[in-house]
Amino acid sequence: MSVLTKRSGGLVQRKNISQGAEGGADRDEDDDKFNDPDVNDHDSKETRLTLMEEVLLMGLKDREGYTSFWNDCISSGLRGCILIELTLRGRIELEKSGMRRRSLMNRKVLCKNADPCGDVLLDEALKHIKETSPPETVQSWVEYLSGETWNPLKLRYQLRNVRERLAKNLVEKGVCTTEKQNFVLFDMTTHPLNDTSCKQNLVKKVQDAVLSRWVNDVQRMDKRILSLIYLCHASDVLENAFAPLIDDDYELAMKRVRDLLDLDFEVESTKEGTNELMWCVITAFIK
Repeated sequence: MSVLTKRSGGLVQRKNISQGAEGGADRDEDDDKFNDPDVNDHDSKETRLTLMEEVLLMGLKDREGYTSFWNDCISSGLRGCILIELTLRGRIELEKSGMRRRSLMNRKVLCKNADPCGDVLLDEALKHIKETSPPETVQSWVEYLSGETWNPLKLRYQLRNVRERLAKNLVEKGVCTTEKQNFVLFDMTTHPLNDTSCKQNLVKKVQDAVLSRWVNDVQRMDKRILSLIYLCHASDVLENAFAPLIDDDYELAMKRVRDLLDLDFEVESTKEGTNELMWCVITAFIK
């Protein structure tokens, strides 16, 4: 029998109990990759989801249609998803490090291209980033977008009802449905799964990334899947992807996730072809 134990070393552990132009070109390329379902053969051919929708879907209970009441990480994690989604689509970037090689966390977020993404949450966050002067750091933007700031002048940047809006997107894409559930003292709108294959594909994608498709070189991993693993961990929903695995595969998957968590993100961000803002967001949540 398997039970979950308290976080150890930043991971949820399971314990076994024996019983017996250039910028424009980059933007167009990134958008094409998101809109083309055949770019990555491991991606779902049927439904294309944003990182925010994937993380929320991973956290939703299949039948009940809501996230765990004890999960206080997913709110800020979804804001991290928004920032990475924007940078993967070529909309935002980190300012240059300069001669003194400033650390990732000390560099500001800049608007690279202000063209709309076609997603309300992404466009709202992009508008805030574009209009903010002087620019702010990734850590500040996670706090502002979450509403977790002591500065009352920054509360206008808070993205409200993010989970509900993402759940509505999943309903519109046919992944979830909408129901009303009574909890004695109050009624709550829930979103049980309507298309179980979509979540199964998502879970398999995460499992394969650290098992059958493991490449032992983070720079060769798909940036979107790599971000998904880190953000699922930051949102405390990664265990949902690994829970169905047999014990040997589970232990191997967790070991490889620990390897990813132990990387030097500053070093990884300096390598050729990397996305600095992606690594900055990961650093903000993991370190």
